[in-house]
Amino acid sequence: MSKKPYYITTAIAYTSGKPHIGNTYEAVLADSIARFKRIQGYDVRFQTGTDEHGQKIEIKANEAGVTPKQFVDGVAGEIKNIWDLMNTSYDKFIRTTDEDHEKQVQKIFKKLYDQGDIYKGYYEGKYCTPCESFFTESQLVDGKCPDCGREVINAKEEAYFFKLSKYSDRLIQYINEHPEFIQPESRKNEMMNNFLLPGLQDLCVSRTSFSWGVPVDFDPKHVVYVWIDALSNYITGLGYDLDGNSDEMFEKYWPADLHLIGKDIIRFHTIYWPIMLMALDLPLPKQVFGHPWLLVGEGKMSKSKGNVIYADDLVRLFGVDAVRYFVLHEMPFDNDGSITWELMVERMNSDLANILGNLVNRTISMNNKYFGGAISNPGVSEPVDEELKTLALTTPGRVAAKMDKLRVADAISEIFTLLRRCNKYIDETEPWKLAKDESKKDRLATVLYNLMESIRFAAICLEAFLPDTAKKILDQLNTNERDFEKLDTFGRLEVGGKVVEKTEILFARLDMKEVMDEVEKIQAAQAAANSTAQPVEEEEPVIDIEAKPEITYDDFAKLQFQVGEIIACEAVKKSKKLLCSQVKIGSQVKQIVSGIKAHYKPEDMVGKKVMVVVNLKPAKLAGILSEGMLLCAEDADGNLALMTPDKDMPAGAQIC
Repeated sequence: MSKKPYYITTAIAYTSGKPHIGNTYEAVLADSIARFKRIQGYDVRFQTGTDEHGQKIEIKANEAGVTPKQFVDGVAGEIKNIWDLMNTSYDKFIRTTDEDHEKQVQKIFKKLYDQGDIYKGYYEGKYCTPCESFFTESQLVDGKCPDCGREVINAKEEAYFFKLSKYSDRLIQYINEHPEFIQPESRKNEMMNNFLLPGLQDLCVSRTSFSWGVPVDFDPKHVVYVWIDALSNYITGLGYDLDGNSDEMFEKYWPADLHLIGKDIIRFHTIYWPIMLMALDLPLPKQVFGHPWLLVGEGKMSKSKGNVIYADDLVRLFGVDAVRYFVLHEMPFDNDGSITWELMVERMNSDLANILGNLVNRTISMNNKYFGGAISNPGVSEPVDEELKTLALTTPGRVAAKMDKLRVADAISEIFTLLRRCNKYIDETEPWKLAKDESKKDRLATVLYNLMESIRFAAICLEAFLPDTAKKILDQLNTNERDFEKLDTFGRLEVGGKVVEKTEILFARLDMKEVMDEVEKIQAAQAAANSTAQPVEEEEPVIDIEAKPEITYDDFAKLQFQVGEIIACEAVKKSKKLLCSQVKIGSQVKQIVSGIKAHYKPEDMVGKKVMVVVNLKPAKLAGILSEGMLLCAEDADGNLALMTPDKDMPAGAQIC
């Protein structure tokens, strides 16, 4: 009986630089789904790769003094190395500079042009260079790129356009008839309400302002724009040939079962790509899942912020499977997840070292200590055994049900529920006490067998998520019973065999301070590298706030601003927000109460030179008289910074 095919892809990574852990998460997520489908018996095809054309690449290559091809060769190699480091089991790593891909892109472009779906015109609008996208004025957000928030420029150039509107009604109908097509549901609603229902504009699909791209063969001054080039990788990587000579893989695996992508590129994959396929008369993918982002704390990773975390640094400190566990388990289904170094240490110690590692170690160690490693099952059962057995038997089904819905974090939680139950079972049965009574030796053997068999169930279920760890556990149990589809019977662990004599520590507990000392070294090295590298493309974030009514100079002149020196400061009792400062201004001292306790410690305030509104009418805050106001700046996250002079100025100096 032939296996059912299953085709899964990631978005192809853009070769503008080294991918951070947020980019890497997608490859690990896709790998876990691909591996799980394989253990369920599917014939899986897992494709990933790199997107290597565009203006940004051309600019970066020029800055680096190399050709664009040399530049993308280096970055693509680095991306592939990281995917390999994270033990991703892809079957195909496609590059959009591959000759066979470029050839098919040219054929696709020509076919769409010949059948009237692509036409030549001019594009004039707002252009975002980092995103390589044109926008209309109405599409901008606060006058900036709606995708990345950066500045846009006015641009006009000759271009070819794709008639999206021709297919919009057909796509709307398809989405309505296939509710599973766009997941999660919130992404589908966004695409329908924000783009499809208001009406689609024709899409720019060629460029003349740069040359690093696939040439339009019948109009060589144009290069094929990113959408047709990058998106078509999902079929060219299967050997699709527009002339009808497609590889048998294409016939076998297309349409894709799942395109796994970041939520920020959902529009391209659920509107542009399906319409391209409709124009080519090809089936649409069965599902597109727009996963959330992995943030650092509460914010996006950014070199300009100095908060970028890379997979290789994480692996060096925690190991591959620990990093895989974190990014898979900590990411919610529909909301952004968060990673910090401190949280990694906490999860390593609590979940991996304690719940999983310690359970395996002490169970196998007890079997070695009490029975010389021999596995036996005398069958001396008690009622407490049944709950553990039932949970073990039902866990594979619950894991599979979660994976069918792409709820990977929840699937892992189901496995850890079983592991926690095993730890509780040890506390309930107290094997160390049974070992002291010779008459209870068979009961002890049964207890340890139940534990080892339950651990076998958990290890097989973990194989898709922590592949190396799962293998180590099964190797320590010395079992050949490793088939997920046979987890329908409790008791397949081979009686008469022996566990390994010496257990391997799966996950060692880490010292938080030692780890954070290493993190400081990593961050210092990154800062040094950034200081000597080319200027970072990311701009400092800006904030636009609602404008207040205009005032005259006379209105402004009523306010008196002076430099003040804080000579004493203390926290206001019974207040979570307030600090009370004694501020020297000229020859007088004013008492000022400020809501900045969350941002400054009292002892850190003393000695600061600050900007003060000195003629504000006194008021009581928390029962304490405040005789002025300290001025602060506030960012979008609510962080405050006191306004201070950039040169040393005497207390009382006028600010004008």
